Amino acid sequence: MIPKTMKACQLVAFNKLEIREVPVPTPGPDEVLCRIRAVAICGTDPEIIFGHHAKKGWPPRFPFTLGHEWAGEVVALGPNVTEFKVGDRVAGEAHKGCGACENCLKGRYTLCLNYGKEEKGHRHYGFTVPGANCEYNAYSTKALRKIPDNLSFEHASLLDTAGVALHGIEMIGVTPGGTVAVWGPGPIGLCAMQMMKGMGAKTVIMVGRKHRLKVAGEIGADVLIDFEKEDPVKRILEITGGKGVDEIQECSGASVALKECLAAVRKGGKINLIGFYEDSKVLLPPITSIVMNEITLTGSRANPNVSDRVLNMFAAGILKGDKVVSHTFPLEKYEEALDTFVHRKDGAIKVVVKP
Repeated sequence: MIPKTMKACQLVAFNKLEIREVPVPTPGPDEVLCRIRAVAICGTDPEIIFGHHAKKGWPPRFPFTLGHEWAGEVVALGPNVTEFKVGDRVAGEAHKGCGACENCLKGRYTLCLNYGKEEKGHRHYGFTVPGANCEYNAYSTKALRKIPDNLSFEHASLLDTAGVALHGIEMIGVTPGGTVAVWGPGPIGLCAMQMMKGMGAKTVIMVGRKHRLKVAGEIGADVLIDFEKEDPVKRILEITGGKGVDEIQECSGASVALKECLAAVRKGGKINLIGFYEDSKVLLPPITSIVMNEITLTGSRANPNVSDRVLNMFAAGILKGDKVVSHTFPLEKYEEALDTFVHRKDGAIKVVVKP
């Protein structure tokens, strides 16, 4: 029995969250109604709550329901839905492109040219349209993936996190038998490290600090570099005989990271940027070095076209969700969950809320 109202954790003003009773949405054509079983807090969520992305239109209005990394089950079908049935266990992507623009037709729907235009069919759940910090939400079938039976809702909610890592890796590849590095052992960095190891890198170096760096070592990093205790660039050049690493995934968003990465990558090497940066504080390297050393420098956004593979990696144990999800909270304790995540209390890595 689907209720008429539900609990939702809504952002009612910047820095102000409230648990409210709101109507359960009705799925439209090509949509399903899902019961949210787990929703993970992303690093973007507190930034939106604190007002750091107001110029992007996130959120578009108040009150607004955030949350875009989630898993749950289908409880009702909208018109025209044939690929899902009630009871299906699913995980959601945050992005659903318009499906008609040039980028969407090329499969680059996270770069939809009709971004933010609901009338054109675009959806960015938890950013421009309501998200998953609630008991029920309606989703386009194009933004859903069925999850393996042996995968928990908590670990399936990492679909977006791990997908961002895999998309970043696919932007520049992994050299089989080579040496690679990851800056930032947060949730995305930990997933990227595991994937690069599984894709054939001989040596995976993780740059970070404290508890998260330790976890990276527990799940497969070959070399741990604590940037509070030693110079990452100097250490990497020592390890590689002065050549530098083949590929780098920069997941930290730190102001010094780009400069360090360009000094630590080999000639002809590749760097992908995943982190969000405070542009005014980014330390720029000598730009000519990118030209003279033929460095490939790319950025990657979100997780297009990788979801099924990511879910299979979790189900097969290639990705270890139990090492990434560190805390769970009920929806009513969202603010405590947020505080735990933001301040990394008790070794917090990924915090999951269970509506």
